[in-house]
Order: sequence, then structure tokens, then C-alpha cells
Amino acid sequence: MLGAKRFDPAAWFDRHGVPVIATILVAALATVVVKLLVRRFRRRLEGSPTATQELNLQRIATLTGALSTASVVVVWALAALVVLDRLNVSLGPLLASAGVAGVALGFGAQAIVRDTLAGFFILLENQFGVGDVLEVHTTAGPVSGKVEALTLRVTSLRAFDGTLHIVPNGNIQVVSNKSRGWARAIVDVRVAYGEDVERVRAVLEQLFEEIRADEVLSDWIRDGPSVLGIETLGEYAIVIRVIADTRPSKRWDTERVLRERIAGRLDAEGIRVPIKFHTNTSSD
Repeated sequence: MLGAKRFDPAAWFDRHGVPVIATILVAALATVVVKLLVRRFRRRLEGSPTATQELNLQRIATLTGALSTASVVVVWALAALVVLDRLNVSLGPLLASAGVAGVALGFGAQAIVRDTLAGFFILLENQFGVGDVLEVHTTAGPVSGKVEALTLRVTSLRAFDGTLHIVPNGNIQVVSNKSRGWARAIVDVRVAYGEDVERVRAVLEQLFEEIRADEVLSDWIRDGPSVLGIETLGEYAIVIRVIADTRPSKRWDTERVLRERIAGRLDAEGIRVPIKFHTNTSSD
């Protein structure tokens, strides 16, 4: 047909093909650079003193994997837009449709996005990990237990009675971690009125010297045990508080052993422990 332009593949390739190929190559290069940076960041985290345990390495793998995936998606999404623009595809309607779909999807998935972002920062800041014992305040109320699993979206807590709580990370408001650094064993000792408090203190201190020499307990206890002093004057007893700084995982074991040892020593020394009797005063 007269006046019709003849398609020239070479001219089309020079005008469109070269920029498209260049864009794809740049995106591929950016992907490699991003992965190298993420890998370097991972090695840096793994080399820190707090990241030598297996669970911490799992946390780092999850965190860096999320970073790498998100970065690659952004790079190739931008590359796709540039390629479409080079091919003279109108981006206005496409972006408008994507915007409407994004708004609709955002309303439906905002909880998932919130949970994922919260989980990302939990992992990034190492707030807690698998095996930690937590008390968590959520929007639905308090939850406590041991962390069995942790993902970007949810945290799984196993309560002491065996109940498994699945908590969305975005619902977590306050976390009390009982498994970091050190813990404090607290034992309240009740003795009867009339007992010599100084004698009770001396008996306890002698017992604590023996406990410090115990190989097993000395591994559990960082500092103490020691007598803090009289905590309260109850209706039936004087309450003396004993404390010991322990390894986080050994707090409750230490408290149990201290109660057993203290009860046995008080009985051996003839120190009276009050017993409260309940009487039925009701009449027929």
C-alpha cells in the first residue's frame, strides 16, 4: 500500500531493543549487588557475640531472607515499568488500575502488612527468639508461655498447661522477656512470732554458704543466695525474703531447691513455722 511505512527490525531494535536489554542487565546487576550486600550483612550479624547460637542463626536467616526477597521484588518491579515505557505501553491506565487494586488490597491485607512489619522489627531488634519465656500484652489481653515458633507474621507461645497460643505480631503491645541476661529467684520464708530473727538469719546464711559450694547450684546461681530482710509482718508469721540472681532458665528450679533446703534446715534447727488453722464458726 502506498504511503505505508515499512517495518525495519534493525531500527526498532536500536530504538527499543537496546534500552530494554540494558534495563534488564541493570536490574540483574542490581539483584546481584543486593544479594551480596544482604549476604555481607548476614555475615556481620553472625559474627557478633550474640549471634553464635543456632536459634539466633535461624533468626538471622529469616531476617536476611525477607530483606533479599523484598529488595529483588522492588528492583524487578521498577525494571518492568521501565521496559513497558520503552515499548510505548501507556503506563497511565496501568498505574491507575494498579492504584485502585492496591487500595482495595491494602484495606483487605492491612492486618497482614502490620503483622509482617512488626515481625520484621522483632527479628531485626532481636526482641525475643525461640525458647524464650515471655509475658505478652496483646490487644486481646495478656498471654504468657515459651516461644515455640517465630515467623514474620505470628509468634507461637506454649503456655505452662500445654495450651498453644498463636499471636499475630501486630497485636503485640508489650513484651516481658524472662529469658534474657539474668533472672531473680525470690523465696519468702515464714517463721512464727517469738523466733529470734537474727538466729534465723544466721541459720540461713550458713545454709547459703553450703549452697554456694554445691557444684550444680553454683552453675545455676550468679549471685547469692542472701537474706534481704523482713518483708512483711503477717497475721500469723514473720516473712523473711531470700533472693538469688540466677541464669534465666534456672530461676524456678532454684526457687524450688531453696524452698526444699530452707524447709529442711529450719526443721532441723527447731525453728517454728506457723500453721494457720481454719475453724468452722457457722452454726446450724
